[in-house]
Amino acid sequence: MITVVGSINLDIVATGPHLPRPGETVTNARLARHPGGKGANQALAAKRLGAEVQLVGAVGADDMATEALHLLQEGAVELSNVSHINGETTGAALIAVSADGENQIVVCPGANNSLRPDDVDFLPIEHMMGVLEVPVPVLIAAMRRATGFVSLNLAPALPVPDELLAEADLISVNETEAAVYGDRLHASGAFVAVSLGAEGAVLWRGGKDIALAAPPKVHVVDTVGAGDTFTAALTVALLEGRAPDEALRFAVTAGALSCTRPGAQPSLPSRREVDALLATS
Repeated sequence: MITVVGSINLDIVATGPHLPRPGETVTNARLARHPGGKGANQALAAKRLGAEVQLVGAVGADDMATEALHLLQEGAVELSNVSHINGETTGAALIAVSADGENQIVVCPGANNSLRPDDVDFLPIEHMMGVLEVPVPVLIAAMRRATGFVSLNLAPALPVPDELLAEADLISVNETEAAVYGDRLHASGAFVAVSLGAEGAVLWRGGKDIALAAPPKVHVVDTVGAGDTFTAALTVALLEGRAPDEALRFAVTAGALSCTRPGAQPSLPSRREVDALLATS
């Protein structure tokens, strides 16, 4: 069982011809609403890839919570440890997407910031995944309770204590986040995965790159959620005992597939889809 400790949002997505520059208004955009949040995305991604998953998080006592939790419920992610907080709004992400799939995101955390270490103190946790869209003390408390593999996605890039990094078996970042954290990523000897967008990803251990994988060619519609898919897929593959190079190839293939459909959670691929693309690429 993987316990995901992370954020739950409703994504409000405007897809237009290009991303706005400072002060610019872009018109003729299309509006959509999708369940999101990095924690929720990774939980559902891992579930669709074959893992048993429970999510620890918080939503508001509002109408947005129903939308935000819909696909998680439909996907059979265990939600009994998701709190509904009176007086808080469900987290939201305001996302602009260009015609070529690039995006800009503004996140309103809302109830996600209400999580406390007490929310995980009673939980039996085997394997764990965590993201930085919830308070760091909650992540540290959960990581210390985990008896198995711990995956930490350092996104968005924030100042974090060394004790958080020291608890992780896998740290995942993109290129921008990797530059923020620098050599601190490698201090504990954990796996460090750096996603490189269209160029794929590289996996490090002990300060040495041990695997490199390029994604298959796909038609990119929307890159929102690709990083979450990559992190979840790499975690699942390593838990299955795959070799690092095979696990990384599985992860970049899953991430590429998630770019072929709009929205974060609606685009998350199934295990069958990833295996099929791997077999032909």
